[in-house]
Amino acid sequence: MAQTLTMYMTGGPVRIPATIRAVREALPADHRDEFTAEAETTDVGDLPMLLASWVMRIPTEHDADEEALIARIRAGDLSGVTFPDDLTDEYRSAG
Repeated sequence: MAQTLTMYMTGGPVRIPATIRAVREALPADHRDEFTAEAETTDVGDLPMLLASWVMRIPTEHDADEEALIARIRAGDLSGVTFPDDLTDEYRSAG
């Protein structure tokens, strides 16, 4: 079984690949060569950040909902949007 990690996105948890090869294979084809070039020239200590930045480009099951939300907001429909000035401290965790 392929190794995966769980990332928590706005739409919920998403399983992501946990190897360089699996990340490359999960990326859209037009991003793979650029990813490979970066992965092959990145210092070992910088690999976690490199991988984190690239897994954010892997399509997920939540993308369609996110795109629909963005389109709705761009069209001027701000229903359900909370602006910073409307927030209270209730949304913060109790720590």
